Amino acid sequence: MPRAAAENTTRFPMQIPPAEKARLMRAAALERTSLKDFVLRNALLAAEAVIEKAERVNLDEEQTRFMLDLLENPPKPNTKLQAAARSLATRK
Repeated sequence: MPRAAAENTTRFPMQIPPAEKARLMRAAALERTSLKDFVLRNALLAAEAVIEKAERVNLDEEQTRFMLDLLENPPKPNTKLQAAARSLATRK
């Protein structure tokens, strides 16, 4: 299960090997931005891609048809589902 960030600070200390820092600085210069802005922007883009991939469900055609059929023709509730519904109703 993913962990939420526990730190409550705006600082993000990070050691970067010199060759990698030089590469990042070159890329930032080519985009005419600061190293901080370059790293932050690209880290946020990468974070969005990871979150999108984790939260999206991709189904093939057969799976999509199966899910749509279940939505249009749901199965009758079994004993366990009926018991769970009754349990929830009594909690309110």
